[in-house]
Amino acid sequence: MRFLWVTLADPDPGYGGQLIYSGGLIQSVAAQGAEIDVIGQTRPDAHRRDGMREGRVTWHLAEPLPYSRMRSLSSALPSQAFRGGSAATYARLAQLLDRSWDVVVFDSLCSGWALKNVIARYARESRRPRYVYISHNHEESVRRRLIANHPAWLRRQMLRIDGYRVIRLDRALVAVSDLVTTITPEDRALYLKRWPHKRFEVLTPGYAGRTLASRRLGNDVPRRAVVLGTFDWIAKRLNLEEFVRVADPMFVAANAELHIVGNAEQAFLEAMQRGAKATRFVGRVPCVDKYMDQSRIAIVPERHGGGFKLKVLDYVFNRLPIYALNGSVAGVPLKDGESLQLRPTHEGLARGVLDAIEDFDGLNRQQQSAYTACLDKFNWESRGKELATALSVL
Repeated sequence: MRFLWVTLADPDPGYGGQLIYSGGLIQSVAAQGAEIDVIGQTRPDAHRRDGMREGRVTWHLAEPLPYSRMRSLSSALPSQAFRGGSAATYARLAQLLDRSWDVVVFDSLCSGWALKNVIARYARESRRPRYVYISHNHEESVRRRLIANHPAWLRRQMLRIDGYRVIRLDRALVAVSDLVTTITPEDRALYLKRWPHKRFEVLTPGYAGRTLASRRLGNDVPRRAVVLGTFDWIAKRLNLEEFVRVADPMFVAANAELHIVGNAEQAFLEAMQRGAKATRFVGRVPCVDKYMDQSRIAIVPERHGGGFKLKVLDYVFNRLPIYALNGSVAGVPLKDGESLQLRPTHEGLARGVLDAIEDFDGLNRQQQSAYTACLDKFNWESRGKELATALSVL
């Protein structure tokens, strides 16, 4: 089959869950014999260039325009979809729509800039390609939680306006698509409440990172916990701010350390670092392995946001025991009290980590249980097969 795959940007290097998920799915589907033309934006740190062909995948990559908040506010598109559409991407899309396609993929809400043009192209055709929406979140529930919990009134109103656009576009993508994939079973259940007769398939991510066959936590590892992630999105920043505000003084009192590793605006990292004593904001690094190796516990402190947290797989396969907020870990076969520890509040989360940081027997039992539960369940190759099978019966 021939796929036109509309995505945010070149997914390599994969900094952040969205890029990792998109890149893994593209390569997995191509490995099933599909011919894929990907349209998106180039990135300054990526090696691919417009027109490059790799195996069965051809990349159509346009330079992004500088983001304009004013232009975004005047658009009917939510900000994350507005960023993807530029004169260059619209021009490439028009050229590609002159070709014959079996499937058009809308990869995440960020691809929504292309929806109107794709629909218009095939409006008068007796036959059109099959449309697939690769959902990365149940966008409606994520946005409603974010709006409700934002502490600043003015910012909350701006998020509410953008949130209406998010919900409208997400519903439009679901409505037009022949197949919608979700990243977790929980997201599928949420979508089915509104669309009980729609075809939804769960495609959890695969894992292609480092895997440790064994590890034994002990006193040779610093009294340190780690949070991995990308903190470019406002929901991620809010999660981090709320947790560090509560956790940092508790870690100081317990003579423990907290490392935050991942991409964010430098100004945000510097502002966070100024108020922290036990917490170190590392920023983006080429490889996170040494930060996991030098930590006893991994933390998922996300009250806002949704979907699958790909960093959870990094923790599991690098044998870091996980402490998380209730509801922040979805799509993985982990059990509270056995293969992870869940807590209802940020304070309870920090307290649980500090209470367990010397309990090496308990931590090692937990990381082994998580590793065993997830082993052989997150293979990228199977995800391409699952999508191909779902398409074959449409």
